[in-house]
Amino acid sequence: MQTVSLNKMIEKLELKNIVPEVSTDGIEIISSEINRPALQLAGYFEHFSSERVQIIGYVEYSYLKGLDLEVKMKNYERFMSSEIPCVIYASKTEPDEQMIELAQKYKRPLLVSERTTSSLMAEVIRWLNVELAPCISIHGVLVDVYGEGVLIMGESGIGKSETALELLKRGHRLITDDVVEIRKVSDDTLVGTSPEITRHFIELRGIGIIDVKTLYGVESVKKTQTINMVIKLEEWDKDKEYDRLGLNEEYTEFLGNKIVCYSIPIRPGRNLAVIVESAAVNHRQKNMGYNAAQELYRRVQDSINRNKH
Repeated sequence: MQTVSLNKMIEKLELKNIVPEVSTDGIEIISSEINRPALQLAGYFEHFSSERVQIIGYVEYSYLKGLDLEVKMKNYERFMSSEIPCVIYASKTEPDEQMIELAQKYKRPLLVSERTTSSLMAEVIRWLNVELAPCISIHGVLVDVYGEGVLIMGESGIGKSETALELLKRGHRLITDDVVEIRKVSDDTLVGTSPEITRHFIELRGIGIIDVKTLYGVESVKKTQTINMVIKLEEWDKDKEYDRLGLNEEYTEFLGNKIVCYSIPIRPGRNLAVIVESAAVNHRQKNMGYNAAQELYRRVQDSINRNKH
């Protein structure tokens, strides 16, 4: 099961711990969903999702201000004694003294954010969806070519890193070399990133490790990228039939998501960087509604029909 540390969320979302004596170390978040505990603070605890991040907005804050102290303390006690990872106060609201006392008693972090409630909820959900998404690691290179995330795969030593380096020199951006971490953030979207330890490095056989960010500048690298297409590099096989029109697309699958895949045969003299660029542009063109292969097929059919008459 994927988890993410509360400390990481605090850092990324710029949250402030209002009760610093309550440590946030070791607290792990397991759910990408959030909960606004209006019903719980009103005394209804059936179906309470205590494993979620709890967010209190201005509406809950205003309701609590007018609540009878005895009722408030009863609901607070039950709420804070649950196994909640943290409570975040949004819209510049802050916890009252009773909530702070119970947070200290049960060691529950109280965090505050200056964002509006809706904005904070959207950002927390978006960030947790990425961090807690199903994840696999594969061998390959991921580059951003004209805004398209191109995953280059193939046998070790076939030239993936060299192709990526040539693409960098042509103004495109590297996400990761050698190991690609793929996360399924939705049923339609796969996001690729680099392991922290190898980020911005490329291995070139015969030369060794190079630091792309240092050599080519910060504009040559990127931390994450949606994966839009896969290019598989393979040794040329004269007995194999290769697709020359592209009327029928092939797909490969990661984490249940299908991604369009092109197999590129390797022969001396082929400029792989130009081929990858062309594939990326052609893929974007198809997404915009124009398919060159279908257009050629249409012209041929029109020509045949005219000759018949």
